[in-house]
Amino acid sequence: MRIRSALSVTAATAAAALMLSGCVAGEGSATQAEAPAAGATAADDGWSTDTLNIDFATYNPLSLIIKEQGWLEETLGDDVTVTWVQSAGSNKANEALRAGAVDVGSTAGSAALLARANGSPIRTVSVYTQPEWSAIVVPADSEIDSVEDLAGRSVAATKGTDPYFFLLQSLEEHGVALGDVEVQNLQHADGRVALENGSVDAWAGLDPIMADTEVNAGSKLIYRNIDFNSYGFLNAREQFLEESPDVAQVVVDAYEKARAWALENPEETAQILADVAGIDLAIAEKVILERTVIDLDPVPGDAQRAVLEVVGPIFVESGDVSSQDQIDDALEVLLDDTFASQADPSTIAE
Repeated sequence: MRIRSALSVTAATAAAALMLSGCVAGEGSATQAEAPAAGATAADDGWSTDTLNIDFATYNPLSLIIKEQGWLEETLGDDVTVTWVQSAGSNKANEALRAGAVDVGSTAGSAALLARANGSPIRTVSVYTQPEWSAIVVPADSEIDSVEDLAGRSVAATKGTDPYFFLLQSLEEHGVALGDVEVQNLQHADGRVALENGSVDAWAGLDPIMADTEVNAGSKLIYRNIDFNSYGFLNAREQFLEESPDVAQVVVDAYEKARAWALENPEETAQILADVAGIDLAIAEKVILERTVIDLDPVPGDAQRAVLEVVGPIFVESGDVSSQDQIDDALEVLLDDTFASQADPSTIAE
């Protein structure tokens, strides 16, 4: 079995990026933190910080590999204490970044844009995957079989995450007003429980929880659209990038080592996900092998900006962001190509 290649599923996105955006990758780079030269390790006087707080998440398989392999700890050595914090969703990762609880956190691209537009000082330093991690899910015995059928129904979704934005885009595309749907703001795992016990009629789901309810509860995906799923963004606090660019580069280098490892070891990657998420291996394989594009360019740029330019106005219309000016300002500074463009996985210790 092979992990899906970005070539087949992202061609349309890439083409759209060329048409929708004339901006170069990392626009606004004059204000971006300057990373050390490729291959740089500790300076003569040691690393720039003695702590690194970083998240891991079941929706970010590369983070699971890095944590399991212990590469950051081996590379940074005893001088830097690495603390791993689990993110239950993009909204939780954004909360941790804004509070300074983590230096680096993984979110959906849409969630990163929302956070930046609302004042969170973060930058996207790498793209970890392009997942098809969200869809509209209904119970096995539901009579709902289209997005149009959601009018007058209750739908669980975690606000501030890609599944919520997937729901907004799906409703808009099918002519259903947001006000015609009762959105219950539940964290992803709670949304799944509400779906299965009948507390809601539908759920804007997130893998691997979504794949689990498909297999074990017979839940049905009534609407899928990979173009409504934004990329997986690896984000860092601006202060961290300014004060510790050497350690930030190590993190991005480790992500590229994890990418190569995942592509060479897809079954092992699925097993790691199964172990961390507490799900069956078959479910993890569905997520990794069928719904996640890992083989892609990690440098944030035109393709990601094109997706965000579509999502941004929806934020304004839904009231999640006050004005389009905030969206435009965020897009000018969010994507930072400095670190991923010079990533060197050979600098990471085994």
